[in-house]
Formats: sequence, structure tokens, C-alpha cells
Amino acid sequence: MSEATHPANVVIVDHPLVQHKLSRLRDAATSTAGFRRLAREISLLLAYEATRDLKLEDVEIETPLERITGKHLSGKKLCFVSILRAGNGILDGMLDLVPSARVGHIGLFRDPATLRPVEYYCKLPDDIEARDCIVVDPMLATGHSAVAAIDSLKRAGAGTIIFVCLLAAPEGVACLAAAHPDVKIITCAVDRELDDHGYIRPGLGDAGDRLFGTK
Repeated sequence: MSEATHPANVVIVDHPLVQHKLSRLRDAATSTAGFRRLAREISLLLAYEATRDLKLEDVEIETPLERITGKHLSGKKLCFVSILRAGNGILDGMLDLVPSARVGHIGLFRDPATLRPVEYYCKLPDDIEARDCIVVDPMLATGHSAVAAIDSLKRAGAGTIIFVCLLAAPEGVACLAAAHPDVKIITCAVDRELDDHGYIRPGLGDAGDRLFGTK
């Protein structure tokens, strides 16, 4: 992974498999089915990085040959929080890696007058304050939706929060870092800029549309 030239709270996952799959995601010729499959594969690899600092404890186990001291996860448990709708496109790959994790959903839409996110749905585990939260959304563009979702999580009592996305724009990174400097951002790349329509450039288009085959 790499953090060079980016803020300290940003981790770029530059593993060759991630970068290879990201290039295929960017390709306009990639089909909906192919895009969905690649997003799931990349999300599993991103989840590997997002869970790097989980605590371990010793446990005694019997192998087929002898008794040893192994390692199990200890302490807080995980919750993946998907920002609807596109977040669901990278949620499944993370659940492949950590199938016991709880799942929360936060639905947001952009008010056409203020251009600010408005929450229309929020469902979180009752014990959210006892869980490490990994928020997932394919794109960190303006950063406003990510900030609003994390605001909701913190109001609910969440403590440790990590934000995971496929792509980020410098504007989104700056917005999220300013509002929540304690939240680590894990992504495959920070692209050049946002255009006048709020799309990440060069980007990969609208992740939700490409995941679900909509326009």
C-alpha cells in the first residue's frame, strides 16, 4: 500500500491485483456483470486492508498432530455500513471475508435546491457502539454523503470508523478529512479532480448505474 503525496488519513491500496482490476472497472467496455464481479473481487481485497489492525488473542487448539497456541480475533466486533444504493455493490465481497460481521444501511439523497445530502433511511445494529465500523461506498466524490453517513454513525455512538471506497477525488478526501479527521480512508486511487457535474475524473462513471445496469 502507499500513502505518498496524500494526507496521512488516506491509504492507497496499490497491490497489483487491485490496480489490474481497477483498470478493468474503469474500462467503458466492461459489462454490467463484469463490473459487478470485479467490484466484489476488489472489495474483498480492500476489506483485507481495512481489517489489518483487528486485535488478536491467544487460543489453545488441537491440530491433527499436536496442541498449539493459535490466534483468534478478540475485542470489538465488526459492522459494515453500506451507503445506499451503490455501497451494496462492494458490501458482498467484504462479507465473503468476514461473514459474521453485522450490516447497517444508510440511505441518502441529494436535495436539488441545496445540493446537500438528506437521510431517508438508517438501520444500524443495536450495539453499534461496541463495534468497529467500516463504511462502504464505491465513490468518494464531493465527500458530502460520506460525511453525513459518518455523522449519523457517531450520533448513534459508533467509535472507530473506517471509510472504504473504490475511487476518491481530492475534493472528497479534503471534505471528509476536515469533518472527521479521525476516520481513515482506504481506496484504490485518488483521481485527478471532480468535473462540473460532480463526477470523478478520469473515474469510472456512475458506479451505481454500472453496478445495477441503470442510467
